[in-house]
Amino acid sequence: MDVPGLLRQAAGELPAGLPRADVDEYLAHAEWELALDVLLDRGDDHPVTTSYFQILEEAAHRMGLERSAAWCAWRRREVLHGVIRAELRLIPGTRSAAIPGAGTVRPLWDTGLLTPAGAPDLAVALIWVEYAQELPPGGAGPVRLAPLTAVRWHHLEPGDRITMHEGGVTTGTATITEVVFPGPPDRR
Repeated sequence: MDVPGLLRQAAGELPAGLPRADVDEYLAHAEWELALDVLLDRGDDHPVTTSYFQILEEAAHRMGLERSAAWCAWRRREVLHGVIRAELRLIPGTRSAAIPGAGTVRPLWDTGLLTPAGAPDLAVALIWVEYAQELPPGGAGPVRLAPLTAVRWHHLEPGDRITMHEGGVTTGTATITEVVFPGPPDRR
């Protein structure tokens, strides 16, 4: 299927009653990237399925928009496992490199759980930097976290503080701003 066909297919998966005229207009004028952006926004604002983001991911790949494709894959994962957003503050002097924005860094996190011996039970989660290409050393900004084992994060609530660890060093602190767990399996 071609890119406009994929974008139309995704638009057809939106919940009933959402307007599609703007998407159709962008497609009629070969403004595929704008149509993709509108569909991504709608997917953030309304309940959609994993197949919705899979279709958009394929369209983004075909347009050569690799960050958008990575975002679609990230959002598909969030449909399945939930959304965890936080404000991350990196500790100055602990990292020499920026955190790339597209979900490639996966540090350990102290989320407050303990091992049977009473030590912190650290958990792995990928970081997606929101609204920026990267988070510079010593910087701060909003992030999304994708735990490798999401159920181990279900106890978190907005306002909770967690710490980021890399190579045995605490490199950041994060305050949870939003936690949304997935809906019923039939909507995934």
